[in-house]
Amino acid sequence: MTALPENLRVLNSDHGWYIIPLLAIVLYIYGVEIKKARETNNWSTVFAGLTILGLDLINEIWNALIFAFTNYSAFWTTPGASAYIILIGWNIEIAFMFSIAGIIFSKFLPEDKDKKIFGIPNRWAMAIGFSLFCLIVEIFLNLGGYLIWVYPWWHWTYGIGLVPIFFLGYFHFFVGAFYVYDKRELKDKIKVVGIIYAIGIVALCIFLPLGLI
Repeated sequence: MTALPENLRVLNSDHGWYIIPLLAIVLYIYGVEIKKARETNNWSTVFAGLTILGLDLINEIWNALIFAFTNYSAFWTTPGASAYIILIGWNIEIAFMFSIAGIIFSKFLPEDKDKKIFGIPNRWAMAIGFSLFCLIVEIFLNLGGYLIWVYPWWHWTYGIGLVPIFFLGYFHFFVGAFYVYDKRELKDKIKVVGIIYAIGIVALCIFLPLGLI
């Protein structure tokens, strides 16, 4: 059985300072991309970044609710050292990483949407490739004890367990990122990303006061 971390949403006084340079790096990356977007009127990269962060927020909320309603374990937990644990499976380091993951992903997307990679439309091929890469990273995090998987069907030692991790953990992030990236109109990008964050924020407003996450 997994317990809620004692330092949940408590700043780690021993490891808290490195949040500042991480925050500065994320802000710098977004600053560069926003400046470029203003000059070119192309906001695709910025919104691809925001898309993955928003989808990750939703993912982490339902994962925390799994623990709340089973009183056993979330699908994934991050009990190890962190400057700040936000939810049972989400810490500030992961949040910073996902805040720029969409930007990184967009840099690898070919300009020609019709180009194929290994016979697969490049958007889908890139989503598969990035999801596989993230899956491999998760396996090493699990081996190091930084990311805990309790359920046997959500574990790399059981081959089938990699399937839900691939699809529920990452694939839809990158699909969402290229979907928003390829939207032609800025208003459409804003609409999709707005809906994603509205879901996440409303869920936080409901479940946080109830003590469920």
